[in-house]
Amino acid sequence: MSTLTATAEEPRTTPARPAYRVTGRRVLSSEWAKLWSLRSTWITLGLGLLFLVAFGLISASRYKSGINSGHMDRDFADSTAVSLSLFGTNFAQLALGVLGVLVTAGEYSTGMIRSTLAAVPRRLPVLWSKAAVFGLVALVVGMTGGFVAFLFGSGIVSGTPAAMSFSHAGVLRSLLGAGLYLGLVGGIGTALGALMRSVAGGISVLVAALMLIPGLISLLPSSWQDDIAPYLPSNAGQAMFALTHDSTTLSPGAGLLVFLCWTALALGGAAYRLARTDA
Repeated sequence: MSTLTATAEEPRTTPARPAYRVTGRRVLSSEWAKLWSLRSTWITLGLGLLFLVAFGLISASRYKSGINSGHMDRDFADSTAVSLSLFGTNFAQLALGVLGVLVTAGEYSTGMIRSTLAAVPRRLPVLWSKAAVFGLVALVVGMTGGFVAFLFGSGIVSGTPAAMSFSHAGVLRSLLGAGLYLGLVGGIGTALGALMRSVAGGISVLVAALMLIPGLISLLPSSWQDDIAPYLPSNAGQAMFALTHDSTTLSPGAGLLVFLCWTALALGGAAYRLARTDA
């Protein structure tokens, strides 16, 4: 009896749990895994790449047919192989920007953000990691699409006034600038998703900033347009990858600086709300 009592009273030892620390690398790995676990990621990235390549080849083919027929559209008269190949950038930016909004706002819609912030109590590393991971993915997609579109598009317009090769001045800078622009658009989309905490709201602000506001600026007096239009997000971004510039547009370096300021503004607003308000 005493033996049984002694056995029953023996303390049970539980194995010690390993101590896990929240590090920047682990937060990045977590966001990377979450990004690629969604089917919408693959679909939307595929659409962004398709828009870049397909519209680039379509515009190059239209230019070549206009040259052969002798009836060139005025919109294509001064085109180059670079501008034709990057024609799909305006469409790709919507796909990548919308996916960036979904990366953050989607977690608020499903309630998963509570689990994410419980695992990373400091909060802001979550935002930086989401923006960095998706921005890098958008950058790679943008550069891949731009180079592929130019590779095949330059072959289509070979022998025409628009013909160019990688060795021409400004070509590589334009292609790299387009990829960087799309990467930053992805980062802005991520920030807007965290700032608005709504998929519909984030997409609405994104579309307004990139497409609607530039059109509304045309309603202002011409003197105001010249002072405001170059500093809008879309116009500053286009200056990053435009092959030629004039007095009404920014230089590539100035365009990059202005667009970086817009990106920092969006991320700063998202960081402020994330740190100050509950999920």
